[in-house]
Amino acid sequence: MNILTKLNVKIVVHIMGLLLAVNGVFMLIASIISIAYNDGVFKEMLLSAGVTLFVGIVTMLLTRKHKKEIHKRDGYIIVSLGWVIMSLAGTIPYLFTGAIPNFTDAFFETMSGYSTTGATILSDIESIPNGVLFWRSTTHWIGGMGIIVLAVAILPLLGIGGMQLFAAEAPGPGGDKLHPRITDTAKRLWLIYVGYTAAETLLLYVAGMSFFDAINHSLSTLSTGGFSTKNASVAYWNDTPLIQYIIIFFMYLAGANFVLSYFAFKRKFSKIFKDEEFRSYSLLVIGITIIMAFLIYFNVDFGLSSIDHPMVLGKAEASIRHGLFQVLSIVTTTGFVSADYAIWTPILVIIFFGLMFLGGSSGSTSGGIKIVRHLIMIKNGVLEFKRTLHPHAILPVRYNNRAVQQPIVFNILGFFILYMLSFIVGVLVFSLLGLDFATALGGAASTLGNVGPALGDLGPVNSYGVLSTPAKWWASFLMLIGRLELFTVLILFTPFFWRNR
Repeated sequence: MNILTKLNVKIVVHIMGLLLAVNGVFMLIASIISIAYNDGVFKEMLLSAGVTLFVGIVTMLLTRKHKKEIHKRDGYIIVSLGWVIMSLAGTIPYLFTGAIPNFTDAFFETMSGYSTTGATILSDIESIPNGVLFWRSTTHWIGGMGIIVLAVAILPLLGIGGMQLFAAEAPGPGGDKLHPRITDTAKRLWLIYVGYTAAETLLLYVAGMSFFDAINHSLSTLSTGGFSTKNASVAYWNDTPLIQYIIIFFMYLAGANFVLSYFAFKRKFSKIFKDEEFRSYSLLVIGITIIMAFLIYFNVDFGLSSIDHPMVLGKAEASIRHGLFQVLSIVTTTGFVSADYAIWTPILVIIFFGLMFLGGSSGSTSGGIKIVRHLIMIKNGVLEFKRTLHPHAILPVRYNNRAVQQPIVFNILGFFILYMLSFIVGVLVFSLLGLDFATALGGAASTLGNVGPALGDLGPVNSYGVLSTPAKWWASFLMLIGRLELFTVLILFTPFFWRNR
């Protein structure tokens, strides 16, 4: 019996068509932006939308008679193939408009967008037409929404990387759950996602950004992506601290579990403060920021005498702001830049490199390992000392006052090992492709963790355009597996996945 007979091929193809149709609708919105700003590429953007919509709708119609059930094997293929199909389709606006004429570069930029990495091959972002820039930011926003759906509806069912812990807090029946139906859960989280995006856009506009810059940075912030409309990223507004503080606030929200935001709107604040991951996330950001601000104050010269703005309170304020901004940007894997931290003192660069392995909260749009996994691993490590002294004692790992099932602990430990192995292999391949040690190290950590800015030649003020063609494809692969929790993609390369039993 052929393996394809065990797959629900029609529903897989049907969902691919749905994703293409969604892409086409957002391209249509980008074409409206294009004509509104008269950027000269309206026809190309409209054609991109038309082609994508047509292929998506035809595909859906041809596969409309399908079995409405998705098994685990179907789920893995849908998730992995979906991101690839979206990225392939997402290159069309870049290619048709000529903004990025090279297919490899266009695919890299699109994968970076959907994976919410924020790494870019563009060296002059401000020369790109507004419609294309809006589409570029939109790929972030679509990817961020997709990650919420994955976290809520798909990954827990597949048992991916300890996401069952998030599943226990979100879908399913019970008093502590967000809503008994997965689809309703996703709708509520999407509503929060859209609401936050609109709120940040308004606040940034009031603070002094143009509407176009405001909406683009909001799309990038809530998705923890990092694409900016300026070559200098958010450093462009260093003379307007209020703008940076607004982005800081929304990066913090985007890096937290979106279910907690729902609880906040329902005034269930006790659930928020009792959440171990949220407390750890907040304390970690505060603690590292204090250390950063202290080191920045005594080691970095901002040249504040050249800044004439009433909100700039001096070096202390600048040190705290830049420290908090960069800590949140990397911890949440947003990747915005307020300063070139690569030229700061080496200890600061080393700390930033370490933060690339942290990641935000489960149920957020952040990439990386995730704080909940670090918590479980630390707790399990501490318990190993007790188990050594008391070998017959039953000592379960507890999270949020609940015992964590042993298979979940093993899953998280396995995920961490696989993550570090992927990082090591990533560094080795980058080195074989000609990158120096610092660049290979930073590039692998950043792309796998979906951070964006890295080290060496891929530092915060540099472009990934310096990479060779093979290196760009390798970076794209790392962005994909990092965004989809490793197991989801890598399991497709195992022989037992394709066996008939």
